[in-house]
Amino acid sequence: MAKLKAVCVLNGDVTGTVFFEQRDEKSPVVLSGEVKGLTKGKHGFHVHEFGDNTNGCTSAGAHFNPLKNDHGAPDATVRHIGDLGNIEAYSDKGVTKVCIQDNLISLVGPNSIIGRTLVVHADPDDMGLGGHELSKTTGNAGARIACGVIGLAKV
Repeated sequence: MAKLKAVCVLNGDVTGTVFFEQRDEKSPVVLSGEVKGLTKGKHGFHVHEFGDNTNGCTSAGAHFNPLKNDHGAPDATVRHIGDLGNIEAYSDKGVTKVCIQDNLISLVGPNSIIGRTLVVHADPDDMGLGGHELSKTTGNAGARIACGVIGLAKV
């Protein structure tokens, strides 16, 4: 199998482009790119179940969670497939670099994120540990401020 590549162009109050690369079906997916316009601090970063942005980011559904697990941190034993933690902006409205490696999402097979939506949230993801009623489902990460459908990219 040749290296796989995907891309997501984020639209909304915040914009950006995130690239996904996977060497083969057993390798982790590497995310890289930039997000522009975030307020300073951490922002939840998740893959949602649908590639539907007809009603903005709302129509993307819940986090991609085919195993029906509780929400968790990217390194947690129990988590949604789409739980990618936080990205952090170090200044207001500047450029935030994305550099994540994840072993659960994939660009092929049952955990494929192709055709699903990448969402950036307004608030930090509490990794399911915040004690808030939304901690175990969304990480209490707040409003969806940017999103885009993940699609195959030319290799």
